[in-house]
Amino acid sequence: MNKFENFKINIKPMFSDEIHTHISPASSYRGRCEFGYSNNSYTMYAFENKVYMKQFDVACKAVKEAMPFLLNEINNYEIVKEKLFQVNFRSNNQNELMVTMIYHKNIKPRLIKKIEEIASKLNIKIIIRSKNFKYASNDFFIKDELTLDNIKLFQSDNSFYQPNKYLFTKMIKKIINFIDNPDDLIELYCGVGTFTIPLSFIFNNVFATENNRVSIKCLQLGIKENKIKNIHYSRLSSNEVCELYKGKNFRRMKNKSLSMFNFSHVLIDPPREGLTDNVLNLIKKFKNIIYVSCNTETYLRDVKLLSSHRIKNLELFDQFPNTKHLEIVSLLSNESN
Repeated sequence: MNKFENFKINIKPMFSDEIHTHISPASSYRGRCEFGYSNNSYTMYAFENKVYMKQFDVACKAVKEAMPFLLNEINNYEIVKEKLFQVNFRSNNQNELMVTMIYHKNIKPRLIKKIEEIASKLNIKIIIRSKNFKYASNDFFIKDELTLDNIKLFQSDNSFYQPNKYLFTKMIKKIINFIDNPDDLIELYCGVGTFTIPLSFIFNNVFATENNRVSIKCLQLGIKENKIKNIHYSRLSSNEVCELYKGKNFRRMKNKSLSMFNFSHVLIDPPREGLTDNVLNLIKKFKNIIYVSCNTETYLRDVKLLSSHRIKNLELFDQFPNTKHLEIVSLLSNESN
């Protein structure tokens, strides 16, 4: 039984409607890839076996094409490959490339100079990291312009960003299509503003929360670039948001108050571990819950615990073809609220 049918069987007691699945090409879809480096090769693990490679078929075109050229530059210079242990790639819709090279050594000026030469030669951004050190040949962010209303988002080399270039915008459009009678939106785990910024054009106000400092910086850049006035944000973890609702004051709120908003929807896109009991109890207070999940098991667990709400809409996105993973985009509502 494939992963799609298995999920449909498991969700059927809670949602019996036909479920549409959005399929991705099986190659050239990943805009974010991470590799080890050893023996003059990029490395990954297939189960417990280390795999050596020069190119990665799953990577998007910009990453795939740059990989062998960068590898050649790395292997040509001892100062560049010495104590290099990880090489990460990120690309945007404009096929621009940001590469992070992580070292187990102190970074010397000679290495920085050589990295700048390589970045210029290959026309890419390169970030160097080692313990308590970071350096960028250009800057630490890459801007992505979506096909959806020319919306611009920012990501850094250590912030979460949706990896599948083909399904990314489709997920945003689907969430927008789910929404009726919007007023204000509260969002937990907002990241760099993947959904925050597009949804700010739908809701009167958005209050976005995220614990990661770098992701908040990316969100700030996106708000400024898109000239948005109705997004309010605070660096709060999901559990701190729960404490906020219980009356705790946080200086990070900067004089903002929950009383400023009339929330018609809450949006949650948690990590693979799903929702904590505190968050589950909090979101039950809202009439409409937009739940985006990257883990079918924790999604099924959480939805069963949200028995006050019923699933109104649900679609699947095959973000990682030929793996067990599925992305779920859903809307749950409590009609009695």
